[in-house]
Amino acid sequence: FFQKTLTAVKNWFTLFGWSKGQNPISIPYSLRRDVCKVQMTSSQEKVFKQNFGKDTKTVYDMLFHLSGQLLPGITSSQSLPLDPVERMLQLHWQHSTLLAFLKSQGAYLPHVMPEFLLEPDDYKKWIKVQTVLKVGDVKNSDMFSDKHLFILEDSIFETMSKRAWTDVLLQVYKVFVLPRVSSRKITDLFSLESMQNMPRIKSEPLSSNIYSPYERTILTWLNKHYEKNRKTVWKDCQKGEVPPMRWIVNFDRDLLDGLVLAAQLAAYCPYLIATHFVRMYTNPRTPEQFLHNCLILVNAMHAVSLAIDIKV
Repeated sequence: FFQKTLTAVKNWFTLFGWSKGQNPISIPYSLRRDVCKVQMTSSQEKVFKQNFGKDTKTVYDMLFHLSGQLLPGITSSQSLPLDPVERMLQLHWQHSTLLAFLKSQGAYLPHVMPEFLLEPDDYKKWIKVQTVLKVGDVKNSDMFSDKHLFILEDSIFETMSKRAWTDVLLQVYKVFVLPRVSSRKITDLFSLESMQNMPRIKSEPLSSNIYSPYERTILTWLNKHYEKNRKTVWKDCQKGEVPPMRWIVNFDRDLLDGLVLAAQLAAYCPYLIATHFVRMYTNPRTPEQFLHNCLILVNAMHAVSLAIDIKV
């Protein structure tokens, strides 16, 4: 499940996270590497300067594109010190600033420490500095506090870093992309007579500890189009009867059989009904039938050239 989530996050931010088109990313490797347009790179015993040029896109460029804001104290052409320890400390400060900025916008990242966003070599330098400070009982600032010091093995750090960067991107999506979902017409979504007896999904901020108001708006939209279109899409279905009414309350189990998403796509591309959706199982029970439906849905998306790299 985590790997599928990571792949979905990587694909979305590659396609839509940047200005001027696509920018392939890898989590966490390119995000950790491309933190500055001018970056210092260690090569065994000597340190040298590597200039990535104007076309290098950093996580700060991504945030500026999605939020319209620059992080406090960080410029679009940030450079790093030549000294490896000073470089690591500045990166740690930049990551701390990034996390503080996201939290101020409503992101939930209490489990992500700035050091988890560092490169492995810089993380080791961070641990070494913290250990020396602990032994010497030096308390210069919050940056040097050993209160939350986690000493991780290499393989565990890589896993933690991958998870941390994935969660950062998910929270970026939550606070800067999902709020663009309009709720101005949410009162009209249940205007159909057939939906009057259907339970409502509350949009109040505190009505769910799982989904945000914007996510619940999307669930309402899914319910509306499924109920409106299920009888139209599958009135001539080849593999069953018209699917029954359902209440869609989550983004995993309720979407597994492909029917809900097919109903959404049919609402905007009704010509796909005769060519694709009539061949779906309307009451799938076996893994093969679920796969059959999902393959048809993916083929329908490819038929209308949806720019999303979806694989089954």
